[in-house]
Amino acid sequence: MAKLYASEACGRVVDRMLQLHGGYGYSEDYPIERLYRDARITRIYEGANEIQRLIVSRELVDGR
Repeated sequence: MAKLYASEACGRVVDRMLQLHGGYGYSEDYPIERLYRDARITRIYEGANEIQRLIVSRELVDGR
């Protein structure tokens, strides 16, 4: 549950940073580009967020 929340929160923050910086946010000259790539990959490795939602919902239904 924490992994799901943290990766989505990080993604929202970085998405807002990209909106603020416009095209410069995608340039490798700025650290925002790296932060965006890192934030995006956290939504994928250790199970995609969709899979994490399934795991959390199953545990809630099973009463764990």
